[in-house]
Amino acid sequence: MEQEAGELQRKAEESLRKKFHKKLFSAFAKGIVAYDMIHEGDKIAVCISGGKDSVLMAKLFQELQRHRKFAFELVFLMMDPGYSKQNRELIEENALSLGIPITVYETDIFENVTHIEKSPCYICARMRRGHLYHKAKELGCNKIALGHHYDDVIETILMGMLYGAQVQTMMPKLRSTNFEGMELIRPMYFVREKDICAWRDYNGLRFIQCACKFTENLATDPNAVSKRKKVKELIAALKAEDPEIEQNIFKSVENVSLSTVIAYKDKEGNRHNFTDDY
Repeated sequence: MEQEAGELQRKAEESLRKKFHKKLFSAFAKGIVAYDMIHEGDKIAVCISGGKDSVLMAKLFQELQRHRKFAFELVFLMMDPGYSKQNRELIEENALSLGIPITVYETDIFENVTHIEKSPCYICARMRRGHLYHKAKELGCNKIALGHHYDDVIETILMGMLYGAQVQTMMPKLRSTNFEGMELIRPMYFVREKDICAWRDYNGLRFIQCACKFTENLATDPNAVSKRKKVKELIAALKAEDPEIEQNIFKSVENVSLSTVIAYKDKEGNRHNFTDDY
């Protein structure tokens, strides 16, 4: 068993240095440099959900630390929000076989959001982030790293427009307003989901999905389709007609001209209308 685990870790790490170096490691490093995410002396809580994105992020961080030009610390933090026994075991087995020394702690988040009918995923995400900040700060970290990738970013942009009536994006880094001195970073910002899937399949890895009861209902009900899935399918359909669609969506929030929008909010949340100085 140990020999098999060691071989799996070796293959996964070697694939990041060779076959997937450009698509994954270089894209990971590009995001960190472009948005100035890591500094000397940082202690980063790498948040492991058990899915493919966060586990790959953990391996990329380990590879980055191997090449590091300055000192920073990593804590691989896995919060159990109420996973089933089977999913919890899969996460721990993956961590062990891939050489990720996870720190596990338990919460009852899934139980608390089970009966929430409106926006359960949003509430769950907010609660999970709060718990992660709290535990990371308790462990002496000044940053938490989440595994959101490029596809998450462009899907979020469209979801905000189509379902939230707003223009906004998933930021590459954020200072916490509730936990002083804490910051959130998303180092997978330029990593494509198809490349993550390719790395997973090449190494024969199996990961959990969200694993909450709401997601399980979506999986068993053919009529239940999440908004994110709808947007993902919409982007795929548009890309079939124009290969530049994804890049254009991503860049749209970099090319905002305030003189051509009806209204906007500043950093303090104050609303400004174009008629104010028309």
